[in-house]
Amino acid sequence: MSENSFLGKPFALTLPGDIRFGAGRAGEAAGLAAAAADGGGVLLVTGSSDRHAAPLRERLGELGATGTTVRVVGEPSVDVVREAVGTARAAGVTAVLAVGGGSVLDTAKAVAALVHNGDPLDHLEVVGHGRPLTGPVLPWIAVPTTAGTGSEVTRNAVLTAGRVKVSLRSPAMLARTAVVDPDLLRGLPRAPLVHGGLDALVQLVEPLVSKRANPVTDALARQGLSASLRSLPRAAAEGTDDPAVREDLSLASLLGGICLANAGLGAVHGLAGVAGGMLGAPHGALCAAFLPATLEADLVALRRAPDPVARARFDALGPLVTGDPEAGAEQAVAALGDLVRALGVPRLDDLGLVDDEVGELVEGALSASSTKANPLPLTRDEMRAAVLASR
Repeated sequence: MSENSFLGKPFALTLPGDIRFGAGRAGEAAGLAAAAADGGGVLLVTGSSDRHAAPLRERLGELGATGTTVRVVGEPSVDVVREAVGTARAAGVTAVLAVGGGSVLDTAKAVAALVHNGDPLDHLEVVGHGRPLTGPVLPWIAVPTTAGTGSEVTRNAVLTAGRVKVSLRSPAMLARTAVVDPDLLRGLPRAPLVHGGLDALVQLVEPLVSKRANPVTDALARQGLSASLRSLPRAAAEGTDDPAVREDLSLASLLGGICLANAGLGAVHGLAGVAGGMLGAPHGALCAAFLPATLEADLVALRRAPDPVARARFDALGPLVTGDPEAGAEQAVAALGDLVRALGVPRLDDLGLVDDEVGELVEGALSASSTKANPLPLTRDEMRAAVLASR
């Protein structure tokens, strides 16, 4: 990659004020939430399992912080968020503590944003009015129990509205503290482990080639990609008994979240976001299914409209992905395709895509917010070719 790729190019970084990473640190979250509540109540948002939330709920009680629990099962929707906001308002909570996967964190983030800011449709992109948040946002503490979305360090919440996935977005929605404890991955079933790991992988690859990339996200994405490629295949084959594997996967997810929040994503996520609303398939599986063919479409576009900086970024993937210092973009794309197949990622047809939905998927992806950060615009035919090759 050219050392002058960023000459004269301004950039900004937006991060939570406090990130705490390390085995055993989840226990700190209750104290942080109680302090954030400042004498008020805490809304505890968690998933269907109480395994990781129960100790924190007990600790909240010991600290004198009234706790109200909301459980999130499945993808967060506008209606799910509305109900949770109603619960938070009725309880008069002054802080939110989220313990769970990406759906839990996104729900908590949306609730914290909306308790004093009206209805989701007032602020949602695409399907809503997209108005900025003007009222206060509740402080919230994020404790991810999976490794994939990086939602603990992003400033948007992805919600389902009908057959569409859209974002509620504001810098004010960043967590007050993100507590990332790799030990919470112990015993995670293979499917969410692999799907989350693939989501993190794509969230490291796309920012590296994004037209919004910057020197800081480059450094973080390289570190995260190395961790992901080192430990994701091991986790898929052996589970997460090895603490080094848990640490790698958690780090990849955290760094992927920082990178996507500050450098954007690309057409892979543009397609996966639209397909997720249409098919209801796991987001990480969709990202992985689209990854090889969409990167190949990017290379086709680069041959159509040469861009030396974008080409250098793609070529820089070669050594990172393959370990071969002489490898370039084509070898990187091939290696990523081999990894996706080795991990048993289903193709789009197996995930439920039918012929009549291809056009809708292509049109939605072309206008998706993630696609705007793609290294260069894809034509309708190039996007369609990526979809068809992923089937």
